[in-house]
Amino acid sequence: MKPTFKAQPMQVQVPATSANLGPGFDCLGLALTMYDRYIAQVQDEPGVDIDITGEGADDVPRTDKNLVIKAMYKGFEFLGGKPRGIALRQLNVIPHGRGLGSSASAIVGGLSLARALVLGGNEFMTDEDMLVIANQMEGHPDNVAAAIYGSANIAWQDSQHGHMVAQSVNIAVEPRIGALAFIPATAVATSKARKMLPETLPHADAVRNSSNAALLVHAIQHRPDLLHTATADFLHQSYRQDAMPQSFALLTKLRNAGVAAFISGAGPTVLVLHTGGPMQAEELRRAAGEKFLATELGISRTGASVISA
Repeated sequence: MKPTFKAQPMQVQVPATSANLGPGFDCLGLALTMYDRYIAQVQDEPGVDIDITGEGADDVPRTDKNLVIKAMYKGFEFLGGKPRGIALRQLNVIPHGRGLGSSASAIVGGLSLARALVLGGNEFMTDEDMLVIANQMEGHPDNVAAAIYGSANIAWQDSQHGHMVAQSVNIAVEPRIGALAFIPATAVATSKARKMLPETLPHADAVRNSSNAALLVHAIQHRPDLLHTATADFLHQSYRQDAMPQSFALLTKLRNAGVAAFISGAGPTVLVLHTGGPMQAEELRRAAGEKFLATELGISRTGASVISA
C-alpha cells in the first residue's frame, strides 16, 4: 500500500557515536552528546532541494548522492513508495572522517526522517527494521545501533534465511562515566583504516581481546574502575598506527598514565572514558597539548529522536 505523506516538515537529531571502544571491534558502540540535526519536508516539485551548514558543508553532495537522501529513499521504499520531491536542511556538528559516526548519523537520520514523514511510520518501520536497513548501508552495525538506541550497545549480525541480519542489545552506562574526545584536524578514511588490518592474528592476542571485550560490557555498566584494563585492544588499533601517528602517541601517553583511552572507531579521534569530572578533564586536556581539539561529552541516553521543526 502506498504511504500517506505528512505535509509539515519533520526534524530529527542523531547523536555522534564511538565504535569498538578498544576491544569491541565492529560490535560495541557508544552514543555521545554531540548531535547532527536534519529537517525534511515532502514536496510536489520533483527532485531534491538541499541546504547544508556546519561540518563538511562544502564537501557533502547536494544531489540524490547525499547520504541522508539515500537513506530517506531506502526508508521510503521500505514504507511503500517515495514522494515526488524532498527538501532537506542539514546542520552538521559531528566532524567527518574522525571516527565519531558522521556517516551513521546521516544514515539513521535519513531513515528516521522517512519514518517521521509517513503517517503511521512508526508502526510500519520499527527500530529493529531501521537497524537492519542502516547496517546494510553502513556495512557494520556498531555505530548505527548506538545512533538508533542511544547509550551503549552490543551489535552483531545473524544469518537468517540466507541473509545477514543486524541485531543489538542496549546497555545502560554507569551514570558517573563521561567521555572526552581528542579530535585532530586531519581525517582518516574508514576504508583506508580497514585495509590496514591483517588477515590473521596470534591466538594469544585473540584471547586477550575477547576477555577484555567481555570485561568491558561489565565495566561500562557497573565497574568504571576496570575501564582502563577493559579498553585495551589487541585486535586492530596497533595495525593502524601508521595512518595516525599523532593519535597513537597521545593514546600511548594516556594509557601509560592509567587513563582508559582508545581510538574512536577507525580514528583518528582518541576517546577517553572517565569518572573524574571537570578537574580530571582539564588535566587530560593539558596532557594532549594543542594538536587536538579536546571536547568534553556525555553519554547520550537516547538515540535518534524527532524534535519540533
